[in-house]
Amino acid sequence: MLRSGGRWTGRLRALVTRRRLAVVGTLAVFAGLVVGFRDVDIASVLATIGRADPWLLAAAIALYTISWPLRGRRYGDVLSTTGHPLGTRFLTLAVFSSQTANLVLPARAGDAVRAYVLNARRGVPYPAGFASLAVERVFDLAAIAVLGGLGTLWLTAAGVGPLELVAEADGARTALVAAGGVTATTLAVGLSTLVVVRSRFRPGAIGAAVVDRFPRLRNPVAALASFTGDIAVVARNPGALAVIGTGSLLVWLLDVGTAILVLAALDSGLALGPLLAVGTLAVSVGNLAKVLPLSQGGIGLYEAAFTALVVALTPIGASTALAAAVVDHALKNGVTLAGGAGAIALLGVSPTEAAQQGTAAEAAK
Repeated sequence: MLRSGGRWTGRLRALVTRRRLAVVGTLAVFAGLVVGFRDVDIASVLATIGRADPWLLAAAIALYTISWPLRGRRYGDVLSTTGHPLGTRFLTLAVFSSQTANLVLPARAGDAVRAYVLNARRGVPYPAGFASLAVERVFDLAAIAVLGGLGTLWLTAAGVGPLELVAEADGARTALVAAGGVTATTLAVGLSTLVVVRSRFRPGAIGAAVVDRFPRLRNPVAALASFTGDIAVVARNPGALAVIGTGSLLVWLLDVGTAILVLAALDSGLALGPLLAVGTLAVSVGNLAKVLPLSQGGIGLYEAAFTALVVALTPIGASTALAAAVVDHALKNGVTLAGGAGAIALLGVSPTEAAQQGTAAEAAK
């Protein structure tokens, strides 16, 4: 009993440490924003927001709302390949609850919340839940990278190259380079995993040898084997890769479309072609910046990257660009929080308790 209590104490301390890091990171990001945007006229930003076209903003909200059932369906495609087929309605609620937890709880507890919901409400084992989340994240990053690449190609054809972009976007250079490094690493790990699990290499044999030598590692090795097996099922199924990849592109196209409508609502003055390209690239880079676990819900990082890209590539002023970034992110977070509140009520879960239970299960793997 005492040893069990010690394990729980250690996990609780780890969770508290992660939360402290998230809080410190958030404060650091906001301090950086104050310095970076000290020359921006806040009154002008607020005035620009106040002049936004309400009909276009309503269309943006509707478009982003439509993306959520697609997120649930895409996640269902991931889980189905691992032998856990579940309905789109339930999975949409699960995704809503996890994304809301990422906004309101420190340390990005959303993954633990979703794994808990799947386990508590549908009996999905924790290793399968966390493996499906890892697969989903790799596809998200791949879709964002593809869309960002398309936007960059269009801008390059129009005479604005990526090197020029990085040179001009001084305000977010560090965040963008770091986010790009994190994303490249994640994609490299994901692609390496795909190569390994599609090959004849079988980590199970190594796991068995490890357990024979170190019997105390039996449980974590078994969990790791289950985790790897779930990823392998997806990697070895070309049809699943195509379906999940297509679903990911649709989800992020709606996310990009939301930002484009926001830019249009603020009367950016851009022609349709540049509006589509710049909006796509700004959302892509903004979300890559959010990969860095430096602030709560990526707030501040997204706005800084989005604003820097728009200012660097267009004649739009910093006030209008920042207004677009703030409205776009706030609109998306608002839809997430509203949907998440309903999801949490319907599922009957406590986000804090779910995060603690899920985190403990993750630490026990």
